[in-house]
Amino acid sequence: MEDPNVLDNTSKDVLAEVPAPAKSQPSAEELVAKAIAPVKREFLRPPPLRACDGNNNNKADDKASVQNDGASAPILKEKKSKRQQKRERRQEQKSALHICPEVAKSGKVSSCPYNEKCRFSHDLEAFKAQKPDDLEGMCPFLSSAGPCPYGLACRFAGTHKDDNVEVASGPIDRDKRSGEMNALKKDVQKLLWKNKMKFPKADAALKFLGLVGQGKKKKIEGNNDDDQIVVNGSGAVDGNGCCGATADSSNGVDCSTEFLEEDKLGEADVADELRPPKKTKCSIDETSLMPLDNDQIHHEKDMDKSCKQSDSETIIENIAEDNDKCLKLHPREKKLIDFREKLYLAPLTTVGNLPYRRVCKFLGADVTCGEMAMCTNLLQGQASEWALLRRHSSEDFFGVQICGAYPDTVARTVELIDQHCTVDFIDVNMGCPIDIVVNKGAGSALLTKPMRMKSVIDASSRAVDTTLTIKVRTGYFEGKNRIDSLIQDIGNWGATAVTIHGRTRQQRYSKLADWEYIYKCARAAPSSLQVLGNGDVFSYLDWNNHKSDCPELSTCMIARGALIKPWIFTEIKEQRHWDITSGERLNILKDYVRFGLEHWGSDSKGVETTRHFLLEWLSYTCRYIPVGLLDVIPQRINWRPPSYFGRDDLETLMASDSAADWIRISEMLLGKVPSGFTFAPKHKSNAYDRAENG
Repeated sequence: MEDPNVLDNTSKDVLAEVPAPAKSQPSAEELVAKAIAPVKREFLRPPPLRACDGNNNNKADDKASVQNDGASAPILKEKKSKRQQKRERRQEQKSALHICPEVAKSGKVSSCPYNEKCRFSHDLEAFKAQKPDDLEGMCPFLSSAGPCPYGLACRFAGTHKDDNVEVASGPIDRDKRSGEMNALKKDVQKLLWKNKMKFPKADAALKFLGLVGQGKKKKIEGNNDDDQIVVNGSGAVDGNGCCGATADSSNGVDCSTEFLEEDKLGEADVADELRPPKKTKCSIDETSLMPLDNDQIHHEKDMDKSCKQSDSETIIENIAEDNDKCLKLHPREKKLIDFREKLYLAPLTTVGNLPYRRVCKFLGADVTCGEMAMCTNLLQGQASEWALLRRHSSEDFFGVQICGAYPDTVARTVELIDQHCTVDFIDVNMGCPIDIVVNKGAGSALLTKPMRMKSVIDASSRAVDTTLTIKVRTGYFEGKNRIDSLIQDIGNWGATAVTIHGRTRQQRYSKLADWEYIYKCARAAPSSLQVLGNGDVFSYLDWNNHKSDCPELSTCMIARGALIKPWIFTEIKEQRHWDITSGERLNILKDYVRFGLEHWGSDSKGVETTRHFLLEWLSYTCRYIPVGLLDVIPQRINWRPPSYFGRDDLETLMASDSAADWIRISEMLLGKVPSGFTFAPKHKSNAYDRAENG
């Protein structure tokens, strides 16, 4: 008899064909509860294989597969050190590709005014032999009047007209042709380099508030200007009795009264113009060393009393003069800026550049703001920092955001911007959580020092007539919100509007924004202070809910939502969920590339700069999940997208979180990357941070 436990081959084959019982798929509600995006099952795919850290064989196989596949983009490598980058820049300047701009523009070696002393190459034949092939498309400067400012160096030189090679009469202003403004003028930069820039309004406001710098000072040798001083240790010269541009440096001296009170760094030999002068001795007291009788004692008291009275009158007169110089305007007397119901694009580090803001304006943004600029760098005349203040003519409601630690630094920066830039408002960042900013006393660090917050806002608002706004977080430490206790005072200090990000500094982005607390602050704010909410706005429904839940809220600032899908402004204005196609998304990227070439240039350097910032932006847009692929809409900003197929190959490529795929998208728009090209995103995809950083 056969053993019943033994099966023949036929039975085994039959059982093998029977499918195993499928595991129950989690429902959409269960996925949402776990913060996983509920993508429709027909679009799901197994996650791509990743090299395991503990398996060297897998690493070697993946590396070999990338090298053998000619179509694959370069693998992700580590960033280069600053020393290595500097060495490469020097080598690049010596190469034939680093052609003189004047020679490239005209095509003639004789056009360079420096001749042999020029630090650029004049070898046209060598440049033409090594120049990369032209890119597809038209030169972005063809539509503007005059020749292309990059001439032969343009990567679209083949599309230039014949008269485009000739040099136009006079210098070509590329900023005017591209519609940009707020460029740093050379004479202003030289004054900032030499620390000779004067800030009369800011200094008058600081004197009136008693916030003149109290660092160690000494007179400059050989200088007849009694007011010009130099700060020991930092070497920064300031003509107004304060450490100015180096106030935020790690070894700088604090320039505010609050700093000396809170951190106890006062010096015994501080020279301060604003302190009441010491008691003036009468001539009788200075010359007389004899013992005094009673009559002389009474006479001395009367003289002391008269001297004190005259001194106090002098101080009052000086204060009255300072009052005339910096009379604080009533909020109604300043230019009225109304943020109510306007779509506000938040200032975004790295990605929030001018080309990106132009894209958002085209898609419906009402208010735009430049990237955060450090006050110390602006006061030092750094061209790279001043580039963050650039404005395009299409930005009809535009502001700039600055960050500083001390009232003198911020007030002088505000006055500098007001004098040399065209802006509608100036925003002071008091919520930045980045360690390098907080460690210098700026950003979120100001939330722990409300008296310094008051000094910064009060001095800055007195220095200019331009509208001043501030941006804060709910607090510094988790569970210790404090803006509600300051909201009444912020309006009295001189701010027109305050944007509240619904997280503490310690939370970073690890939790959802606390909108109930934002509503509480908006209801407690005075009528003269506009309150704007910020955090997790990712659809028109989020916008509508926040506005209906708290009518006292002026508007909502949109930050990461605009990074992931900049068409959110269109969705809010049209009150719909836009199931945007991959082709429409690619057209938005094409517009960004065109704006980037106009801003950074159409030569090789400008093309690669545009590519770099495009890749930074793609590291955010890959988180978007098309509306047609979701079981539950709208998408929430904290949902983790699973691995899925798109409705076409381009949509699948755009959903990839691999830097190699981002590079492929950039090659569709800007041509092949140069040899040895690498890219590492500046901002990590996850926003969780260690507790010790809070």
